[in-house]
Amino acid sequence: MQDYRAIPVIIPSLEPDERLPRLLAEMREAGIENIVLVDDGSGPDYAPVFERAQREFGCTVLRHAVNLGKGRALKTAFNHCLNTWPNAPGAITADSDGQHSAADILRFMEELAAHPDSLLLGCRNFDDAGVPFNSRWGNKITCFMFKALCGVSVSDTQTGLRGIPTAFMARLMNVPGERFEFESNMLIETRDRLPIRELSIQTIYDSKENHSSHFHPLRDSARIYAIFGRFLFASMSASVLDLALFSLFLLLLSPLFAGRTQAVFFCTALARLLSASYNYYINHRVVFHSQAGHRRAAMRYVLLATVQMLASAGLVSLATSLLCPPGGWEILIKAVVDIVLFFVSFQIQREFVYKKKA
Repeated sequence: MQDYRAIPVIIPSLEPDERLPRLLAEMREAGIENIVLVDDGSGPDYAPVFERAQREFGCTVLRHAVNLGKGRALKTAFNHCLNTWPNAPGAITADSDGQHSAADILRFMEELAAHPDSLLLGCRNFDDAGVPFNSRWGNKITCFMFKALCGVSVSDTQTGLRGIPTAFMARLMNVPGERFEFESNMLIETRDRLPIRELSIQTIYDSKENHSSHFHPLRDSARIYAIFGRFLFASMSASVLDLALFSLFLLLLSPLFAGRTQAVFFCTALARLLSASYNYYINHRVVFHSQAGHRRAAMRYVLLATVQMLASAGLVSLATSLLCPPGGWEILIKAVVDIVLFFVSFQIQREFVYKKKA
């Protein structure tokens, strides 16, 4: 593809208003050639808008018979672009509600041609006076959670203006998410796979309807919190498994040992080995979806588990000696220490144990 203006621009749309034809006219005036419009089940009342887009602005219109969600609309367009322009560096996505200017879209096309191996994100200034409260604080919260739980640091998680490389676009066809959560899932999918380049864009909010159409904190951030939820489940289920195996082994193997102490030690070690193996496997495959090799990750997991065990024992002993609490407080101190180590362990496993070697 010789001219970056030929890079396809994808615009998913549901029940568009006058802002869509205005954006299409501006894009044509800017020399943008290939516009792929997805009618996500808008219904017959909106057919004239899409017919005009085809007739007057030369858009390719892909249609869903019913509303399937923004994620599905993007995947429908990705499939079309991959088949129609297989040699393009990628595609640009933009919203139909007037939030993105033709000038910014054109700049993204040029940047994608220059950086075809990066995901481009259009970042708005959320400190502008015109930004609605739910978008401003919703974005701040989600950015923090993305960094803390997913290790993905961006300044605008909600942006619909993106430049998506061809190879990554093909991968996104199999990423979960049919509605707005797909855009969050897209960011998570970049981890350890390709860099993110953030570009400043105009911050445009021109109506109350526009304000309410994008961010839904609980729904759109579900997968972010699910990562930590899976980690919590893996840890708790490993603890239950450890206790169950210890009880079973103690019941079955005690007669084989001369003393109770030896039996308890052996059964504890065997149960911990099996429960730790389970925990490692679940974290590797289910929680972090790690691309790291098992040998490297397993060695780091053993190292972390050893350090964590020693840290727990050392901190509990230190806190007990310094605070000199009355008898019985050791259990409370250990609970507090282990909770802190639990969160530290999550970060270390994400960034060290299961992270793919660069």
